[in-house]
Amino acid sequence: MFDLEKLIEADKYLLLSLNGSESLFWDGCMSVYTTTVVWIPLAVVLLYVLIKNNNIQTFFILLVAIALVFVLTDGITSTICKPLFERFRPTRDPELMYFVDVVNGYRRAAYGFMSSHAANSFGIATFAMLLMRSRTLSAALFLWAAINSYSRIYLGVHYPGDILAGAVVGVVCGVLMYRLYKYMCNKLRNVGGRDWISTQYTKSGYLVSDIHLLLMVLFGTFAVIPVIAFFVIRNF
Repeated sequence: MFDLEKLIEADKYLLLSLNGSESLFWDGCMSVYTTTVVWIPLAVVLLYVLIKNNNIQTFFILLVAIALVFVLTDGITSTICKPLFERFRPTRDPELMYFVDVVNGYRRAAYGFMSSHAANSFGIATFAMLLMRSRTLSAALFLWAAINSYSRIYLGVHYPGDILAGAVVGVVCGVLMYRLYKYMCNKLRNVGGRDWISTQYTKSGYLVSDIHLLLMVLFGTFAVIPVIAFFVIRNF
């Protein structure tokens, strides 16, 4: 029989096992990784790749679909679930808040179920995977989403259960919005329905060189984060 209390206790135990560390270096890295600003270059390059590899009509359909991914994931997690379930974040939970490692006073608002970070990250990773059809890029983006999600546990602002639920919401929203994108393309005489067979393109017609550009910026950001973290640590 399903025992919710045992599941909650296991979630708390797992949180305390994964939360924080004794390392200022990792505190800095996770603090930087979880911010939006550090990922702006990747977002700009993604926008460039979408413009370059699509006609203007398809590009605007893509923009709408991607925007809807964020609207749905954030709406479901922040607007509906957090006030509905009212589950305290670990950093705000009266039972745990003094046992959780907190980095530089970062506690966030009261409620944390479900994780918007996890939903947004896995939503865009899923959409990009279905859109660009590159195994390497897909693996890299899901790695990015997983670390982004873990950073919330590390910082103590989400339970693993918050992350798992948010990730599921993100994947479902990514799939649904991709299907909406394909439906709109088919309605407009298949403007986005490419199926290319070439070593220079992915199966959906994106230049492999542009996929490599995205990977370079993604892993370049991974490499830069520890450098930025060094200066963040000095201000702790």
